[in-house]
Amino acid sequence: MQSEVHPVAESLPGEGPSGALSRRTLRSETLIVLALSLGASAVSALISFVGALTKPGGLKDQAANLNSSQAPGRPWLDLAWQLFGIATALVPVVLVAHLLLREHVGGLRALGLDRRRPGFDLGWGVVVAAGIGGSGLLLYLGARAAGANLTVVPESLPDVWWKFPVLIASAVQNSVVEEVIVLGYLLRRLGQLGWSPTAALLASSLLRGSYHLYQGIGGFVGNVAMGALFVLIYRRCGRITPLIIAHATIDLVAFTGYALLAGRVDWLPTG
Repeated sequence: MQSEVHPVAESLPGEGPSGALSRRTLRSETLIVLALSLGASAVSALISFVGALTKPGGLKDQAANLNSSQAPGRPWLDLAWQLFGIATALVPVVLVAHLLLREHVGGLRALGLDRRRPGFDLGWGVVVAAGIGGSGLLLYLGARAAGANLTVVPESLPDVWWKFPVLIASAVQNSVVEEVIVLGYLLRRLGQLGWSPTAALLASSLLRGSYHLYQGIGGFVGNVAMGALFVLIYRRCGRITPLIIAHATIDLVAFTGYALLAGRVDWLPTG
């Protein structure tokens, strides 16, 4: 006798009640994915922030290093560690793809991660990046001046041939991991668990802000706002690809811009 299969119901790509998996399974799966990725990063960021707050001196006198050397003075070993870190950070994305394939919804295509609309994705991505990038920089400079943020050092890699390729790869890795997990996957699972759209937006945005707490209050507030905007855009267009492009562009400009301008302009704080 052929067993009946109940497909996962969808409203927006990623949100809707599930008839295929029990709520207990969905909750456990979501917690496991977060514990292996951005949930763990949020706990780490909170501990780091508490450490910064309780350390003598102000927050702006401390530095948050994003891309730093893993083997100073040994460039080939350093490169190996950089690539290892980037590759292993992407493993939770592979897990999410596997879990979505299990639902027979097309894997990451269910979240709008594909190449079907390259022009649309690129255009929206650039527009969003341009809008967020400038305001984000102003927020960071203001928060640091007010003593509510650490000095963010986007990169401190050695001046070797692989420096900029690694920065590009790091920007792409950050954007893919964050948007697949905290935007597409989390919203899908929370919708399937019956969360309201507003509650899901708050959960996604607060999670995004929490794993940026290591930067300080400014990093938290700015990323909560960015997270809320990304949720609204995702619900509007039903695709995470343009938001991955936007996020990667923002990080790429920050990483490479700092590498090119640090110490050469007065307005850019350095660690």
